[in-house]
Amino acid sequence: MGAEWLAMIMFAVFLVLLLVGYPVAFSFAGTAVIFGAIGLLMGEFDLNRLIILFSRWFKTVDNFTLLAVPFFVFMGAILEKSGLAERMLTTIGMALGRLKGGLGLTVVLVGAMLAAATGVVAATVIVMGLLSLPTMVRYGYDHRLATGLITASGTLAQLLPPSLVLILLAQVVGVSVGDLFLGAMVPGLMLATIYGLWVIFKAYTKDGVAPALPEEARTIRGWNLVLELLIAVVPIILLILAVLGSIFAGIATPTEAGAVGATAAVLLAALNRNLRGSVLAGATRSTAHITGLVLMILFCSTFFQLVFDQLGGQRLAQEILTGLPGGFWGFIIIANIAVFLLGINLEFIEITFIVMPIFVPAIRILHELGETPFETLPTLMIWFTVMIAINLNMAFISPPVGFSLFYLQSVAPPEVKTLDIHRGALPFMALQGVALILVMIFPATVTWLPSVVG
Repeated sequence: MGAEWLAMIMFAVFLVLLLVGYPVAFSFAGTAVIFGAIGLLMGEFDLNRLIILFSRWFKTVDNFTLLAVPFFVFMGAILEKSGLAERMLTTIGMALGRLKGGLGLTVVLVGAMLAAATGVVAATVIVMGLLSLPTMVRYGYDHRLATGLITASGTLAQLLPPSLVLILLAQVVGVSVGDLFLGAMVPGLMLATIYGLWVIFKAYTKDGVAPALPEEARTIRGWNLVLELLIAVVPIILLILAVLGSIFAGIATPTEAGAVGATAAVLLAALNRNLRGSVLAGATRSTAHITGLVLMILFCSTFFQLVFDQLGGQRLAQEILTGLPGGFWGFIIIANIAVFLLGINLEFIEITFIVMPIFVPAIRILHELGETPFETLPTLMIWFTVMIAINLNMAFISPPVGFSLFYLQSVAPPEVKTLDIHRGALPFMALQGVALILVMIFPATVTWLPSVVG
């Protein structure tokens, strides 16, 4: 038992290092080295176990599915830096501007499309913050509604395929990326629909909160608007449908679809005469940064898990989680609370490699004991993983330190106060909470589409 509690102290020290701002990868590696050495002195750690570490690292870089990460990041970066996303946002805004709440609906639609094209929250929130927030402020939108819409819609990138969150979670949980993408489609679209309905409700029940775009601001009309929609919006929609459709239909793996999507994004930028050297350099730099971050954390977390398991921490965590009051549902509630609290301060990459390796073995044990309402383990894991992704959406816009709030704050115009951004997120957190409860009560919202396609 002494080694197991040493593992718990190791985990606690790791969390403290994260909270004081120490880099995640070095927190993983540093605590592993220190507590591995302590365990060695206590006779609780076998140094020969480190041989396994190199085979795990090799298995990680040999994973074909993880190649999807740089491809999807590059695809989204090209769309962002080439101005294609800006043109799409402007065009849809012109089309919906005559409606009350039309600009708000534009943010939701473009947020969902950019989420499906980039898979990266920061890129989506910053692009929409730079392009749409000044326009919404200029035409009289309530600051809290405008900022809440942007942060919530941008955070859909964590849930809608080809989300990087889902790709990494699939590797840790051990389910098919394609099945996980399918499972997340209905909840992701459900969240976007809820946001759109909320905008319409606010626009038509409270005057001046979300006014229509003035006539003089709608500079593109008639057939010119139709032509602009065909040029600026339809190709990106077709790109998204082609990438996701090829994965869902089994024609291509996520990695192959990502490669084709990245190539198509470059061709779209070239056809629009926006493919410059600075665009390619910026997209490549962003891709290298995110991919390097993922791999560094993955390597260091593997080292951490090896020491943690050897000290008996995994076994103790399983005993605690499987013995919670309320059985399976008690575990689900505690898991959601833990992920939400961690998500306020940590990025999804860190959470994926911190808590999911602890949760997954526990939920498998509960399923083997017959305490879950699911017939098969893969179905259970897909539902659980999508639920965690929705939870991360809530955490990402949670005041006072939700990451999406800071992304938007960094590009917001001076007249938009920080307090407006934080207060504006609260109603959307409540809407996300409603979606999370619906997914918990009605698992078919996640499991139906994979079962039909499968």
